[in-house]
Amino acid sequence: MDLTLDETQQMLKNTAKDFFATECTETHVREMENDKDGYNKQLWEKIVNQGWLGVPFSEKYGGFGLSFLEFCILLEEAGRVMLPEPLFQTVLLGGMPVNLAGSDQQKEEILPKIISGETIATLAFHEEDDSIIPDAINCEATLSNDTYTLSGKKMFVQFANISDLLIVLARTGKSSTDLSLFLVPSNTEGIQISSLDTISSDKQSFVSFNKVQIPSKNLLGKENNGWETLERVYSMAATGKSCEMLGASEQVLEGTVEYAKTRTQFGRPIGSFGEIQRHCSEMATLVEGTRFVVYEAAWKLSENLDSKKEVAMAKSWTSDSHKKVCAISHQVHGGIGFTKEHWIQLYSRRAKAAELAFGDANYHREKLAELLSL
Repeated sequence: MDLTLDETQQMLKNTAKDFFATECTETHVREMENDKDGYNKQLWEKIVNQGWLGVPFSEKYGGFGLSFLEFCILLEEAGRVMLPEPLFQTVLLGGMPVNLAGSDQQKEEILPKIISGETIATLAFHEEDDSIIPDAINCEATLSNDTYTLSGKKMFVQFANISDLLIVLARTGKSSTDLSLFLVPSNTEGIQISSLDTISSDKQSFVSFNKVQIPSKNLLGKENNGWETLERVYSMAATGKSCEMLGASEQVLEGTVEYAKTRTQFGRPIGSFGEIQRHCSEMATLVEGTRFVVYEAAWKLSENLDSKKEVAMAKSWTSDSHKKVCAISHQVHGGIGFTKEHWIQLYSRRAKAAELAFGDANYHREKLAELLSL
């Protein structure tokens, strides 16, 4: 694996970095924490106009025809500035299941709308158990006269409050893995969406489905084959979230090193003290280690290679390393870093949320142990 970016990838990275640095300021991030929608429509339109929602999708649907790897490069830069807008959710949790499992007709109907920004979509998977196993899914869909009746509850649905389309995983058979994915417009009668308070102040919701009527044509992929698609999407989401954490870690490192160079104590910069130097050196080592494991997983996924070990290593390592990078930064900054007004607490709160998203470190270490036949 060559970590050197080609010309197209480097151009994408540079453009995204400059764009997000200008458009997604700390002030914007703080404002979106208290915004009822959690995103700014004007900024969303600018992101759409960049064409970035189409990065991993085919040109025939209006996309760039690039790969998941290029989208991960974009997510790294989005993570650097803690982008609140639903780029991750709409592309990976909404568009990718359609791209992987949808019929030609479903792709032609939905993907252009996602790429153009007309449709915001997300995935409704987790339930009250919150386990990432087929047995945790109790939401049911029963078929009668070409119509599925969907009943159940979903937790932690990201941006359900603004989504036009929900991709819902529901049980359609008696076997543990008899699960199917459905395309469910969020305005369908019988759906109730309630917001959840989270540590990162992002927009997650509790969604209940009370005998929601879904036409059989809205089945995504084959019946009872949803778990296979879900596992692939989850691998991409875990890796994509790791890319966001990588970008965030880079920004925390840069900000901390700059602080160490400019903050004086006892007549000299604190960066001249050995303990501060050790702290910053450890942060830099963690960040570079993260880059290797994350991009190996992203590359293997893009090449359709067996990536289960690499995804597990990437998410487990990054969940721990990003949290540690933030913790070390707090030590360097001292008491001021714990105040609500300081930028580092924004990254620390999001580090905890990202750690838990799509399987925490312990979950992925257990997955890795299984893959090692332990």
